[in-house]
Amino acid sequence: MNTKRAKTIEIFLPDGDPKSIKIASITSRTVEATYIPRAKLAECKNREGLNTVGIYFLVGLNEEHEKSEVYIGEAENCLSRLIQHNSGKDFWNYAIVVTSRTNQFTKTHGKYLEWHSMQKGKDVKRCHINNNITPSKPYVSEPMEADLLDSFDTISILVSTLGLPIFQPTRSLESKKEQELTFEISRKGVLGYGLYTEEGFVVTKGSHFNKTTTSSVRGTIEKKRHKLISDNILIDCGKYYELQEDIIFNSPSTAGACVTGRSTNGWTAWKLKDGRTLSDIYRSKE
Repeated sequence: MNTKRAKTIEIFLPDGDPKSIKIASITSRTVEATYIPRAKLAECKNREGLNTVGIYFLVGLNEEHEKSEVYIGEAENCLSRLIQHNSGKDFWNYAIVVTSRTNQFTKTHGKYLEWHSMQKGKDVKRCHINNNITPSKPYVSEPMEADLLDSFDTISILVSTLGLPIFQPTRSLESKKEQELTFEISRKGVLGYGLYTEEGFVVTKGSHFNKTTTSSVRGTIEKKRHKLISDNILIDCGKYYELQEDIIFNSPSTAGACVTGRSTNGWTAWKLKDGRTLSDIYRSKE
């Protein structure tokens, strides 16, 4: 399935509360994803669609680390497995369960989707994969694999729609447009690079971060830098820290402050090679 085509996604709220259980599906597909807050798990016992084969994601927000923690699993009865994890795993706050509305998934389907999800999650690096054991790839026929990869495209869209962009890269592959719109910021010879995207401002892999900070960025920014360092996303290279992977920031100013180590107006500090600022490109009246 071409993920760039327009989609119609239906989200059903069983109890009418947008913070509670949510069931998402693409109207032309049979795969559906159910978002379950951990506190609402008991209310799912009568939802028959969860008592089937599928895969699931347990998601936790760890304040000590930069990324969300995610455990990926498969089960012949997803609800029963979640109930087991409710007793055995502490870290998670909510779960997303992926099943088939037509019960077309078999145990083999579940194992393949679990394996593929784990591979993609590790490649994209948006979340910390909590699994201690990496499953091996199960044997499936070539036609079955094609169908499962098609189903995975739907899964990727649905879990992202429900707030877990585990399979969505922070940016597209290197393209001419992306290279032309790469912004730079510097302080004391330390240079960072970034892109303005739909999700926020992405500081790209290889950027250098100033090692010193001023009093203007104490608190939130310093905490953010500490998380990146403790997770080995920022590596000490002597005169500066070097970013090991792309990181999304909520705003250009937060990104600029984190890179330079001082309070920054990101809209004017991030510049293209020709001198135009982020504001010139994205806030221009034209």
